[in-house]
Amino acid sequence: MKKITSEKIRKVISSLCAQANFSLRRDLLAALKAARAKEPNKRNKRMIGAIIENAAVAKKDKLAICQDTGLPIVFLEVGQGVQITGDLNAAVNKGVEEGYRKAYLRNSVIRDPLLRGSPGYQPAVMHIDMVRGSRLKITLLPKGFGCENKSALKMFRPTAGVDEIKEFIIETVKNAGPDACPPYIVGVGIGGSADYASLLAKKALLRRIKISPKGLERELLHKINKLHIGTMGLGGRVTALGVHIETHPTHIAGLPVAVNISCHALRSATAVL
Repeated sequence: MKKITSEKIRKVISSLCAQANFSLRRDLLAALKAARAKEPNKRNKRMIGAIIENAAVAKKDKLAICQDTGLPIVFLEVGQGVQITGDLNAAVNKGVEEGYRKAYLRNSVIRDPLLRGSPGYQPAVMHIDMVRGSRLKITLLPKGFGCENKSALKMFRPTAGVDEIKEFIIETVKNAGPDACPPYIVGVGIGGSADYASLLAKKALLRRIKISPKGLERELLHKINKLHIGTMGLGGRVTALGVHIETHPTHIAGLPVAVNISCHALRSATAVL
């Protein structure tokens, strides 16, 4: 049995807060560079270049890539051979607060969603999966709400065809328009229950972006880019950098489909203990 202390987890999460907000993921950076190369419009090409330059400055000067440093979402994959000593919930939330304070990141969390009140740094949203092995994998996803607000869920009839689902996904991106800072990464969850489909859609954003996707993901990416919303709403060929679909078995009487959109500043960082 591998023992991991809550104090160790706190320190790692604190570090991940800065890493995620300061350094753009390498796969996303590669996708942006590929998009710039294929964008024929000079104005749009310059705009993608500005996004890439912004990421370089943020990493060099240890500044937030975006002023909205997001709602901290923490994914934990806990191996069955791992024993966590101490209070895990407290470690996660203390780590988030410490990391955000030290890195001078914006406090955006309100404890009462109805009464609102003054913002703070925590609590984070936490998802835990038990897996085989003796490792603890921690992923921090700071999710900005300009794009989170464009999420959508639809409970389809079990008789719905693939074309109906594709239309819903494309329409969700169309409704987002330029408001969520494209080019987008589109996460899709299909199956499970309403809540699980939404979680799958968010988990899909953690996957590496493929420059040459296949199958339904490729088809949807092509059709979304045909919307010509373009980088920051300026039109052009690049509305989305990737479409990622995750599925799960569901009930015979239902077909949940969720869409979770990320802006071009898709930030996440991972550590394995």
